[in-house]
Amino acid sequence: MSQASRERFAEVVRAGGAAGDPDDVRLDLALLLLSAEALPDDVVAGDGLDLLVRTGLTELDALAAAVPDEGRDDLRLRTVLGRFAGATDDYARLEASLLPEVLRDRRGLPILLSTVWTEVARRAGVPAYGVGLPGHFVVGVGDPDGVRVLVDPWAGGRLLPYDRARELVAGTGRSLKPEHLRPHDPIDTIERVLANIRTWASTPERARHRLWAAELSLLLPRHDLGLRRDYGEALIAVGRYPEASRVLEEYADTVAGPMPLEAEHARRIARQARARLN
Repeated sequence: MSQASRERFAEVVRAGGAAGDPDDVRLDLALLLLSAEALPDDVVAGDGLDLLVRTGLTELDALAAAVPDEGRDDLRLRTVLGRFAGATDDYARLEASLLPEVLRDRRGLPILLSTVWTEVARRAGVPAYGVGLPGHFVVGVGDPDGVRVLVDPWAGGRLLPYDRARELVAGTGRSLKPEHLRPHDPIDTIERVLANIRTWASTPERARHRLWAAELSLLLPRHDLGLRRDYGEALIAVGRYPEASRVLEEYADTVAGPMPLEAEHARRIARQARARLN
């Protein structure tokens, strides 16, 4: 990680303002800069950060240049991107959430693979957008208000019939709604990637990763209020008890009115953090 990567990340994700205008937020840049957090300082020092970003953008450009000019749009993309896919054990790998690693290994989590598809499509002039289904992430190819198909990059870009999408969503205990099929906001996509990392990093030996994922989430132009509590708990996990106590007390003050039990729970965790200083 580096201060330079943090500053550039913040600049990219705030380009569209609080609304996160999809036309202004560069998802590829944001996810490349996010990946710098997982690397040692000496790797991203000096020209290292620029090299990381440039290498990722060049790979996306090369993939886009290989997309055929003719054919059905989803098949054109699949010709180049069909070798990208995912596996169940990817959920246990941090690399599956880091765009440079996904580009190198041709495997990753559904949301990262879908980003590869949409970023290559954008460069190739193919209409495509991320679709954040509950419990899964796929890509819509075509007009979101007209004729379009769903493809599943995690399955190598196989077509995803709407009946199958409905079954996937039902598996989460929810029902497929029209809004689930709308283009996914890039800020929400970045937050979903960071949430995946925070979940992966929930064990003590991964506390450093949990902390930077929370810190990047707080740089987004909007985020869930509960993230402040998660940040405080991440600070505790790395032994930064005074900061953790302050963050949790501030969070408790904010939610005390609408959520008094949540506020008391946060204050209890803050007291426990302070007690570790004795």
